[in-house]
Amino acid sequence: QVQLVESGGGSVQTGGSLRLSCVVSGVTLDRVFMAWFRQAPGQEREGVASILAGGFHTKYADSVAGRFTISQDNAENTVYLEMNNLKPEDTAMYYCAARTSAGAWVWNKDSHYHVWGQGTQVTVSS
Repeated sequence: QVQLVESGGGSVQTGGSLRLSCVVSGVTLDRVFMAWFRQAPGQEREGVASILAGGFHTKYADSVAGRFTISQDNAENTVYLEMNNLKPEDTAMYYCAARTSAGAWVWNKDSHYHVWGQGTQVTVSS
């Protein structure tokens, strides 16, 4: 059974940084596609970044490109989201997600992921 556990959220001021972690159990990272999503109150969940099995290809939402970096540590079976130059509009609950099967998929479509973590809150104050 695949399980995801996020951590690293918190409250920072504009321009600050945070690093989110997602510990994966039940499967190794070379067999899944991982992504980070976020959801602000009253808004739809949106894809933030994804990383393909093996960790060689990444994708980012336009709103975070150049500020956020997704990476993975295969030895630790953990996926990270490094967030720099945070803005108030980055405030949201951040979720780690795993796609456990191959086939055509859209990296930022939440229905294309099979396993979700419980989320970690990120709050950016101005």
